[in-house]
Amino acid sequence: MGGGTRTHPTTQLVITMSTVTTPDQLDRLYRPPRRPVLVEVPELTFLTIDGEGDPNTTPRYQAAIGALFGVSYTMKFTSKHAGGPDWKVGPLEGLWWTADDAPFPTGDRARWHWTAMIRQPDTVDPDLLAAAQDKVRTTKNLPEALELRLIRFAEGSCAQVMHVGPFSAEGPTIAALHAFIAEQGRTPRGRHHEIYLSDIRRVAEDRWKTVVRLPVGRP
Repeated sequence: MGGGTRTHPTTQLVITMSTVTTPDQLDRLYRPPRRPVLVEVPELTFLTIDGEGDPNTTPRYQAAIGALFGVSYTMKFTSKHAGGPDWKVGPLEGLWWTADDAPFPTGDRARWHWTAMIRQPDTVDPDLLAAAQDKVRTTKNLPEALELRLIRFAEGSCAQVMHVGPFSAEGPTIAALHAFIAEQGRTPRGRHHEIYLSDIRRVAEDRWKTVVRLPVGRP
């Protein structure tokens, strides 16, 4: 390997609220390259649920994911069957942090905090949500459905990168993202954000695609 310091080219993808008008434009935020880039993330609507603990062993995490997808698909089909808007259910996303707000949660996973979430169209309203929550709670025996809430979430300036491979191999990708942030004269802020694009039940782990995003301060 050669010596010296390797730098990343400055790449910026700017998408503001006024320009996010089509699914294709919004999709660009969910398909970054495998090198870090800067983006402007507008305020978006999410269905969310909070929790803590190791996601691999905590029953609540799996129940939360089931409730998120169950309610999301129920709202989609309810709207479609009523002649209202139809949409594609978005991927699972997660915010991760620790009590000391470290840039990335490390160490004892039992102490991790998380917000699991799925992006929703702005047409989703409280009545549609409430009906879907009640249906999922009763038909799927998921009381966690009643804990879901709709929020508006704005991250603003962020750096992000596509990671390809298993979650356990994210370390170098995250290190490269933090190096890029420093090279741009930015500092991390907010919480570590991941977007899980692959269905891990059907895709080999060496092909899993995960967007790794971190909000950054202005230079």
